[in-house]
Amino acid sequence: MFQPDLLAGKRVLVTGGGTGLGRAIAHRYAELGASLVLCGRRGEVLAATAAEITAATGAKVDAQTCDIRSGEAVEAMMERIWQDGPLDILVNNAAGNFLARTQLLSHRAVDAVLNTVLHGAAYCTIACGRRWIAEGRPGAVLSILTLSALQGAPFTAPSAMAKAGVLAMTRSLAVEWGRHGIRLVAVAPGSFPTPGAWKQLMPEERRKAPLGRSIPLGRHGEHAELANLCAFLVSDQAGYITGEAVVIDGGKRFLGGAGPSELLAWTDAQWEALRA
Repeated sequence: MFQPDLLAGKRVLVTGGGTGLGRAIAHRYAELGASLVLCGRRGEVLAATAAEITAATGAKVDAQTCDIRSGEAVEAMMERIWQDGPLDILVNNAAGNFLARTQLLSHRAVDAVLNTVLHGAAYCTIACGRRWIAEGRPGAVLSILTLSALQGAPFTAPSAMAKAGVLAMTRSLAVEWGRHGIRLVAVAPGSFPTPGAWKQLMPEERRKAPLGRSIPLGRHGEHAELANLCAFLVSDQAGYITGEAVVIDGGKRFLGGAGPSELLAWTDAQWEALRA
């Protein structure tokens, strides 16, 4: 399946591609022959990741500093990208999330998640789709979801809401844009530790719980496993798959849900300590 030229000739934009899962996905795409555009808010991080991927794979990697929460910024970025040639694949990976009791969230806290996860993905997807349709080009959009998008989760309600919206977008546009040769697919990862998300979502108390109680396979996922799935779904080998969300979670959702239910028993003092 993963021949070295699987993604040869494909140009891919990965949002939030400078760190974490986006970086792992981008690196795998480069290994399989794709040229890359990485976007994010931190130019230095993007440049460093782009240089590392190029050094390791020889792939062409461009970096675009962009705050995808702004529709105007997304349009300007797409114009710059298209000046060097059209994209073939978009990966909606940029995200934001944190643990909090929902009744205490301010509107700014809700917007901080929805603006990046839902609005940013919509802006990027529509900007690419508009250009592909106008040019008569096929395309593929892969969006990274969460298990909470499929079944909800406590204490991360804005993320669940936003990711569920991205799932609805995936299914809706798979139908609307299918006749243009544009596919939309999604992946819902379970536990794939990254430094940023792990710090926000896995306080020390949660890390102490035996993995076998929450994940039937008894381990966290490896980034390479997720990246390989993401490579297959955007490749021509998956050309008849659209509108689907593929779960890769070690069976986690079958053991009682997607979210941190153990936090339901937390005291006010524990929540204040986490916030501090």
